[in-house]
Amino acid sequence: MQKSQDHAYPTHWEADVVLRDGGTARIRPITPDDAERLVSFYEQVSDESKYYRFFAPYPRLSARDVHRFTHHDYVDRVGLAATVGGEFIATVRYDRINDQGLPAKDPEDDQAEVAFLVQDAHQGRGVASALLEHIAAVARERGIRRFAAEVLPANSKMIKVFTDAGYTHKRTFEDGVVRLEFDLEPTEQSMAVMRGREQRAEARSVQRLLTPRSVAVIGTGRAPGGVGRTALRSLLDSGFTGRVHAVNHAFPEGMQRLDPEGVPAVRALREISDPVDLAVIAVPADSVPDVVRDCGEHGVQGVLILSSGYAEAGPDGRERQRDLLRQARSYGMRLIGPNAFGLINTAPGVRLNASLAPQMPGAGHIGLFTQSGAIGIALLSGLHARGPGDGGIAGISAFVSAGNRADVSGNDLLQYWYEDPDTDVVILYLESIGNPRKFARLARRTAAVKPVVVARGARHNGTAPPGHAVPTVRVPDSTVAALMRQAGVIRVDTVTELIDAGLLLASQPLPAGSRIAILGNSESLALLAYDACLTERLRPQRPHVLTSAATPDDFRAALAEALAGDGCDAVVVTAIPWVGEGAAVSPGGGEGAALAAALRTAAEAHPEKPVTVVHLAMNELAETLAAPAPAPASGPDAPAGDRAPHPEDPAPPSARPPESAPPPRSPSQPARPLSPPGPPPTLAAPQPAPARDPGTTTPPPRRTAPLRIPAYPAAERAVRALAEAVRYAAWRREAADPGRVPEYDDIQETAAGADIERLLSRLTLDVPTGRSVPVPPEDAEALLARYGIHTRPVLAAPDPDTAVRAAARLGYPVALKTTAPHLRHRADLGGVRLDIAGERELRRTYAELTDFLGSPEELRPVVQSMVPRGVDTVIRAAIDPAAGAVLSFGLAGAPSQLLGDIAHRLIPATDREVAEQIRSIRAAPLLFGWRGSQPVDTAALAELLLRVSRLVDDHPEVVAVDLEPVVVAAHGLSVLGASVRLARPPATTDLGPRRLPVY
Repeated sequence: MQKSQDHAYPTHWEADVVLRDGGTARIRPITPDDAERLVSFYEQVSDESKYYRFFAPYPRLSARDVHRFTHHDYVDRVGLAATVGGEFIATVRYDRINDQGLPAKDPEDDQAEVAFLVQDAHQGRGVASALLEHIAAVARERGIRRFAAEVLPANSKMIKVFTDAGYTHKRTFEDGVVRLEFDLEPTEQSMAVMRGREQRAEARSVQRLLTPRSVAVIGTGRAPGGVGRTALRSLLDSGFTGRVHAVNHAFPEGMQRLDPEGVPAVRALREISDPVDLAVIAVPADSVPDVVRDCGEHGVQGVLILSSGYAEAGPDGRERQRDLLRQARSYGMRLIGPNAFGLINTAPGVRLNASLAPQMPGAGHIGLFTQSGAIGIALLSGLHARGPGDGGIAGISAFVSAGNRADVSGNDLLQYWYEDPDTDVVILYLESIGNPRKFARLARRTAAVKPVVVARGARHNGTAPPGHAVPTVRVPDSTVAALMRQAGVIRVDTVTELIDAGLLLASQPLPAGSRIAILGNSESLALLAYDACLTERLRPQRPHVLTSAATPDDFRAALAEALAGDGCDAVVVTAIPWVGEGAAVSPGGGEGAALAAALRTAAEAHPEKPVTVVHLAMNELAETLAAPAPAPASGPDAPAGDRAPHPEDPAPPSARPPESAPPPRSPSQPARPLSPPGPPPTLAAPQPAPARDPGTTTPPPRRTAPLRIPAYPAAERAVRALAEAVRYAAWRREAADPGRVPEYDDIQETAAGADIERLLSRLTLDVPTGRSVPVPPEDAEALLARYGIHTRPVLAAPDPDTAVRAAARLGYPVALKTTAPHLRHRADLGGVRLDIAGERELRRTYAELTDFLGSPEELRPVVQSMVPRGVDTVIRAAIDPAAGAVLSFGLAGAPSQLLGDIAHRLIPATDREVAEQIRSIRAAPLLFGWRGSQPVDTAALAELLLRVSRLVDDHPEVVAVDLEPVVVAAHGLSVLGASVRLARPPATTDLGPRRLPVY
């Protein structure tokens, strides 16, 4: 039981959550000021729901009830409310009880009774499930370990809320009442249930934004031009299938239609009698709050704010942005922007272009998210140039440019695209990552079923755009890139590389390996492709060079032969305009189209292997390959939906209705699957690992699509994109068996937790909240020993006589080392003397050390026993606000400090990940017998890394561990130096109950 100082209002319990239907609600503690809200809420609850709550007719709350339900100590009695528009829609409370079910009086009582009440109009939205997650987290914080709930048997909905939560529970029936008791310790199942609900809710909220039935453009100018009028024009030109309204308070009274567009025009949103699903807001920033209020009161589901003047404009704008977000969420609305470029959905049943893009992109299967409007324009333009039109190689399924991303972010789009059957490749341009841990989790899950390609702008410290409030990044960009690769993310550096990789992954199957065949009619171009393959660490075959007069039939035969061979996993075709008498097609006479047809014919016979083309001065070839294979003239057109799908429709949450598939192929044109059938490495179907959240919609297999082949104007670009596909395919194969986090019998987790709590109580008395503190060396050694990490004893040597006594205690030979910060681990500066065999040598060495480097007070010398010779390594674990918990490994000294040769993995690391981490550093050969040296005990090294990972993962208070040096010998290893830092963990993390971030 907590002390009275914990009774202050706990602001960190406040949270915004996304509900099952995609709307939002705010969860917060109930206060005495909520008395009227509680009474109003109770009056709107049905008699049946009241009966289920109180087990008897209970038409109204008495004054005593109201006082009891609104006055809490936030320790033994806690009440939370879910609100929309400032009004209660549901409540939950717990009361701490003893083993007899009576109010608790003993501080050791760790059980509480919990009860819910949900307004009937909001039942079925997942409100109770969200409240249970939050009240359970609150209870754990206050020392409660078990909940008990009594429910009438007929109240099946509430029983299901408890039993479906994933906690370990016990169910009994007595006196006509079902009693449920469950432990609040998170389990693997409860975390999976929470993540599954989070995914479905956030995906649904994005779907509502992408599939509106009606859109209101607020701030539509009276004259052509301007942001609002441009957005309206984009909507109409795209062929939006829903209703469109123009709103401007400056329209003349009585004006009913905006010409020449012919759109219904109103002065205020309340004048629209029909529901409005999406509001596009293009008014000055000072007017936005009034507009958002009108939207909330009208029941708008989401707002897209094109207006600028927010966080990008300075501190005042940042506060204005936070107020805007709070206002939108208070009405249950999601928000894109502010300072957004817009959103696009190319599904035939929707055709939504609510953006400032001058033209509607072609429909396809690339999902595109950017934070920058300028980069969004560049990506849309670049994709259009590579494959315009519906069904082309560069078509997109959806596009969102979120601007300052105050609310909807790349994480939300990852939740949506994960289960969207019409998005095959996800492309993200990010300038900041607001919730890095969640991003890594979602990216890893999504990458297990479809490629995720990311380019990061503002990669270096202090360069995040002013509109983005993000955690301070302490790790270098190379570390973030390594961690992204571990999560399966394809990390590229430029917009061009984003497009190059995205086109290949969207149109070709994943390669089974790194063996590359190269063929073409230019030896020089083929050699450039060969060199590029070697640079990317692929395994190219000797190029097959055709003559410069090679015909399309020659190309077809050569490609068919290469694809049929067992020795290649992918083919790079190089082509230049051909010359020669008797050629099937004369130069300038459709040679590109003829060659494209020949290459398609050969590739269709082997749909399991990717093909890419490098061309010079053959634009017609690239254009023809990018277009979908022609359908027969008599083939039916692709049907289109007659209206936009809507979240209320009984359909899966996809922005593209089932009838919106690309035009069918001729039966003579065999299907070329994006992922070929059969087992890995061709990856025909989503792999089972990393394990997806139980209960989430399983993403369907990637579709069969018309054969399109990506073409590139430079060999380096084609090979780089192919190399990314090779590495991603390898990650997919490895992700099918990610390894495990081992259990060690000698780990004392509970005892370590008690040690940590005691140390924090002692060391953080005068330390500001959130700041870490170093653990004294002897306490650090004891804490590490709880996890089987044993350090070599170190004895202080403030004078020669003490050094001699220390050496005698440890036994010769010994080492004499300085521990002054500027000399620590610096054998090159003379601060470490090894193999001291006796007392005389020790005294002489001590005198040399102090004469040369400084006084004993300055050097702080220590004595340590010698260990078997080996390779000096360094192991670190740290919690970074941007990257999360990171495990790092490298060789001590110059390789890690000077060359940055360090490998990183996210914590918790598996045995397989640690084994790869050890081998991934450039200096790894020194561990495995380089140039005849004796290999060292890498198994012991891997175990040490896993133990450090477990320590940091089990105890979030451990924010840094530094083991240096760790000498790895032929048999075993020795930890010669260790330090630990502790800090109170933040109140909320990605491991806590689901909540929307606030930037």
